[in-house]
Amino acid sequence: MPPILTLRGLAHHADRQPLFHDLELALEPGDRFCLIGRNGCGKSTLLRILVGLLESDRGERFCQPGTKVGLLSQEILDDPGGTALEWAAADLADDAGRHRAEAYLDRLGLDGDRPMADLSGGEQRRAHLARVLAAEPDVLLLDEPTNHLDIKAIEWLEGFVAAFRGATVIVSHDRAFLRRVTTAMLWLDRGTLHRRDAGFETFEIWAEEITQADQRNAERVARRISEEERYMERGVTARRTRNQRRVAELANLRAERAELRRSWQGSATIGLEGGASRSNLVIEAAGITKAFDGKTIVAPFDARVLRRDRIGVVGPNGVGKTTLIRMLTGHLQPDDGSVHHAPELKTAYFDQRREALDTDSTPWKTLASGNSDRVMVRGESRHVVAYLRDFLFAENQARQPIRTLSGGERNRLLLARLFTQPADLLVLDEPTNDLDMETLDLLQDVLADFPGTLIVVSHDRDFLDRLVTLTYGLEGDGTIVESPGGYSDYHRMKTRSSAPAESAEPVRKESATVPKPKTRTKLSYMDQRELDMLPDRIAELETEIARLEDVLADGELFTRDPKAYQKAADDLQAAQDELAAAEERWLELEELRETLAG
Repeated sequence: MPPILTLRGLAHHADRQPLFHDLELALEPGDRFCLIGRNGCGKSTLLRILVGLLESDRGERFCQPGTKVGLLSQEILDDPGGTALEWAAADLADDAGRHRAEAYLDRLGLDGDRPMADLSGGEQRRAHLARVLAAEPDVLLLDEPTNHLDIKAIEWLEGFVAAFRGATVIVSHDRAFLRRVTTAMLWLDRGTLHRRDAGFETFEIWAEEITQADQRNAERVARRISEEERYMERGVTARRTRNQRRVAELANLRAERAELRRSWQGSATIGLEGGASRSNLVIEAAGITKAFDGKTIVAPFDARVLRRDRIGVVGPNGVGKTTLIRMLTGHLQPDDGSVHHAPELKTAYFDQRREALDTDSTPWKTLASGNSDRVMVRGESRHVVAYLRDFLFAENQARQPIRTLSGGERNRLLLARLFTQPADLLVLDEPTNDLDMETLDLLQDVLADFPGTLIVVSHDRDFLDRLVTLTYGLEGDGTIVESPGGYSDYHRMKTRSSAPAESAEPVRKESATVPKPKTRTKLSYMDQRELDMLPDRIAELETEIARLEDVLADGELFTRDPKAYQKAADDLQAAQDELAAAEERWLELEELRETLAG
């Protein structure tokens, strides 16, 4: 079957910067691609070219006659009119189309009678998604489709995409979503589009292969630079023309090495500053309740939040997650019960509505007050450019207008500003909405090292599994269920508790002849000993990982001593793998202990 949409020899620039060159892509029915790339590399631009909203500087776009292409973009709608249903069905001429739009709005948890002008940005995106799906496109282009969807809606969308017969290209930071729906990957890297016919579950392997290839290229370039420098030391006076050419080549090689290093060099070296409070008990809530218009949002609930707790809050949209957080942080009084905070508790809050940035300002002015070039971070004065570099900004972006930044870069700037505030308690309300995968990785790294307490509301299942150690699940009737571990642990617990109970009759018949086994009420000696020892081992591994990351942060180590660099990198990977296994084992034993005790 011939492709239904083809790009040939594409080249495009944005703000005089090349985004991609000689790009080739063919989409066939049944393709389910995820599109991966560093922030600002041109992923959203490529989707706009695919749908036909933007012409490339060079190359050809061919679409089979009669092919419909639908795009869910990240852009905010301009003054949409009518109700959500009217807007979602605007391009559909028949009643069947209107019914489809209504059904999709219902699936996405949006009342079709609500005026579009009254909807939040996230609700407008849900209406936009309903409109795209109701049009029954042959090619479906989704730019961050899970933003502002709850887990139930995300799981429904997973089923829809998996059954979709057309071609799909998805840009998303939601790893769990990508693992479940994609069958192939596209990687836009430094202007080149790479393809791998395997699902996103193999992304880490692919990324490691590309990283190793880049490191080999870096070694090759380093050797060339060394040869050129030795040549230069012998003098550049003779054969001046040839020498000047070699000087230019040396500059190009150094630029190539810098680009290669930026492409594979690891993570940022930033962190959050803890506040002044030293209390181990951060929040104590006793019997708190809340109801609105006679509907119970939070039934009597007790909580003890300790220092360094990582708490995830999950539940459908509108169930009361933000209400619970506001009561725990003291921004909303409960109807009954009490909430006590640690003395001198400082709280930093990342709201899902996101504080607006002045698009005419610059990242420099956003972080540094007045004419200063310094910013205070963790009690130290940092140059604003160095601090921005920690958040993966290039030096030339420091003084660029914020309006030239991509959506992910703007969110990264908001995080950079947030992290200048000392805090004992950090509350993140839907932090992953509108974040690209690169920024999400950065956020996870920073939060893992935060010395204070974290409460995060999120629908990103992978993000929760990687980060939190305790989950509050809001069931919708005011009930809040506590579960050790991340979302997957909470989901398994819910699945077990909702499974139909086995009939007790066969057990009674058998018990007449078979002695009833003694019920375990605690862990075995070996399991308890392992559980007691794991926290110390986890702490040792975290210390070792931090030491190795400091070693690898030396930008000259690779060229100075490649073997030492490789050994440190191998040791870091081994320590990270052991840490992940130790944390997983701790969660298993802790869940077993609580199950037996219960």
